[in-house]
Amino acid sequence: MRLFAANWKMHKTRGEARAFAEELGGEIGGGIGGAELVVAPPFTALEAAGDPSGRWSLAGQNVAAEAGGAFTGEVSAAMLADAGCRYAIVGHSERRRLFAEDGPVLAKKVARCRESGLTPIYCVGETTEERDAGLTAVTLVRQLDALNGDPASLPLVVAYEPVWAIGTGRSATAEDCGNACVHIAEILSDRRDLRILYGGSVTPGNAAELLRARRTDGFLIGGASLSAASFAAISRA
Repeated sequence: MRLFAANWKMHKTRGEARAFAEELGGEIGGGIGGAELVVAPPFTALEAAGDPSGRWSLAGQNVAAEAGGAFTGEVSAAMLADAGCRYAIVGHSERRRLFAEDGPVLAKKVARCRESGLTPIYCVGETTEERDAGLTAVTLVRQLDALNGDPASLPLVVAYEPVWAIGTGRSATAEDCGNACVHIAEILSDRRDLRILYGGSVTPGNAAELLRARRTDGFLIGGASLSAASFAAISRA
């Protein structure tokens, strides 16, 4: 089943999240056949963004590397699961760049997700400099090393989000997207349940073309997911 995940980042109050949920419910009716929808709101809006009818799941935008303890400001995997989350985003490029999260830290976050029954949405992707230097494949291998200790039998979602195409208005072509997703699938060929998403300036206008790329199972959507109508339109692609 295709997967479409809305990453709101630091947007929307609880009231705005409730309004989004009501609008999204009206947009999709009984659901979108063949598509699983996931909404990743800020932690404060998790309850407000949920759907009592189960037409979409919830995800945490981040998760602590520790199970619990004296870690002010952190939110544990167990807390996310208790709040109704099914997924947690791990390794988003903003976390890597702004908060210096590296492989060992991300490996711990994935492990905490597994302990609490959450499925990681693990993000990888190259910077402009790495792309221009022809290092896309090398970068993906390095970033996926954090999954070496993760049981291959468990469900996994990997999001390919080229940093040069996030929030820039530039989008990878279907060929760019397909080549990277196929490479990820080859690296993780031992996985029994693997879905690979593309993330980077996805819009209702380019969604259908990108979704035709080889081994692309859906999208991790940023700015375009802040509108319920836009998110629904992308998910119908």
